[in-house]
Amino acid sequence: MDLQTLTADELASNFSLLDDWEAKYSYVIDLGKYLPPFPDALKTEENLVRGCTSQVWMIPQESAPDRIKFLADSDAHIVRGLIAILSIVYNDHLKAEVRGFDIKAYFDSLGLSEHLSPNRRNGFFAMVGRIKTLAEEA
Repeated sequence: MDLQTLTADELASNFSLLDDWEAKYSYVIDLGKYLPPFPDALKTEENLVRGCTSQVWMIPQESAPDRIKFLADSDAHIVRGLIAILSIVYNDHLKAEVRGFDIKAYFDSLGLSEHLSPNRRNGFFAMVGRIKTLAEEA
């Protein structure tokens, strides 16, 4: 699976085919397996995303001036899957799209909100905040 070719709509469609939380949970974890490698040398305090229970590292990558691109990793399988979802939704998209996308509604539509712990949800939105900051800084 190539995360770069999967669209947010296709991802939502895939989630809609899954009947229960266990299937969705497994799918999220599977998505995380397709993240590009993150260099160990960049797993530093400076690149940590604050607000996540697990360790999450995120860095900007080279992209067109009007687009956002980032690389991220985590020490938790479920969080790697959440990073993959954010990558599908945001990576290589226009900065204006990043600012305008209603990620909370999208997250809810996938059926993830009611099953993830408050700490995981907070971490997810901390990653969203970091992505939006990267979009503003880039």
